[in-house]
Amino acid sequence: MLGSAFTGYFMEAITLFGIVLVHELGHLTAANGFGWRVQEVQLLPFGGVLVVDELGTASTREELIVALSGPLQHVWMIGAALLMKSLELGSANWWDFFIDANVMIALFNLLPVLPLDGGKVMQCLLGYVVSYHSTIVYSAVISMVLSVLMIGFAGVQLLQGELPINILVVGGFLLMSNWYAYRQVPYHFLRFLMARGPRVSLILSRGALAQPIVITKQRTMAETLKLFMREKYHLIYIINEAGRIQAVVPEQQIVSGYLDGKKPGSAVSDLFM
Repeated sequence: MLGSAFTGYFMEAITLFGIVLVHELGHLTAANGFGWRVQEVQLLPFGGVLVVDELGTASTREELIVALSGPLQHVWMIGAALLMKSLELGSANWWDFFIDANVMIALFNLLPVLPLDGGKVMQCLLGYVVSYHSTIVYSAVISMVLSVLMIGFAGVQLLQGELPINILVVGGFLLMSNWYAYRQVPYHFLRFLMARGPRVSLILSRGALAQPIVITKQRTMAETLKLFMREKYHLIYIINEAGRIQAVVPEQQIVSGYLDGKKPGSAVSDLFM
């Protein structure tokens, strides 16, 4: 803000700040509506981040709605700006800047890179087709790759004589953020398992088809848990070398055994057969 005041761009900076604030208030309103535990709203030079305590514990539907509620704010803001411009209220040039800024911020936030809204949407959609552990690993890796590409794009511009400081800083921040997220995958997955009980109870209360997981009796608890999908209830079928079913174990038993401190390297058959 001080820099923009000294360089004569204070109104532009205030406008961007206001747009980002409304964007984050959209997320905040949706999160509060679902009863999420919101820790803080961070307003950064290139955008905002809603910090919540629902890491892997909320439903995919809720996460999608919260993620999209930010970009949706730009729709009504652009509509309002077009209306004001058509009524010739205020400066047409300022309304043009306001519209362009909304489009830019909305499109940037929809990039499939965590922790941007597009990255969160990508993560939610991945959760419908692969296991939750794979979802959080793939999301972090894809986000890191795209962050590196962003930094590379800035490097190309730098070689061409341009000074893309904003792209370079944002790309660096996203890369560091997702490297940290990748390192935190075990913690993230543990949070998911700890919240699995209430989530499963909700799924079963609505009635659901069980998603079978077929394993050999030598497969470990840790390996089996990594096959769990976020929005599915699982029955684990343990088969022997002849392909015959030796036991059918509900997922709650494996989750409970893992969280109760039994060795994650133990075979599922050693614990429940």
